[in-house]
Amino acid sequence: MAVHARPAAFAGADGRSYTVAIETDDTGERDRPVGAYLLFVSWGGEQPTVTGHLETPFLAWGANAEEAVARAGALSLHDVKRELDALTGDSAPPSRPWWEAMRDEGTDRDIP
Repeated sequence: MAVHARPAAFAGADGRSYTVAIETDDTGERDRPVGAYLLFVSWGGEQPTVTGHLETPFLAWGANAEEAVARAGALSLHDVKRELDALTGDSAPPSRPWWEAMRDEGTDRDIP
């Protein structure tokens, strides 16, 4: 991201296209209060449409968000791709979009 000023893009082991961002959240731990993780956004269709997302567990920690992001940002592209492959390697592409999978079987109503 620092080199090209845009998110890195990858092909997942499931055949889908993904972009990646570094995100943070509170850990609840005193010694390392902020954790950083990778958020992979899945893209599909003829138009650039978001079809879902995947998240890693925390991969880096810090006293604040900037520190955690800097540590996660030190991961190589190969490391990031390995994380994506770990998340997508055992899954086949869904046969239908997530919004259709959320419908009750045998009905036309959406699940609340």
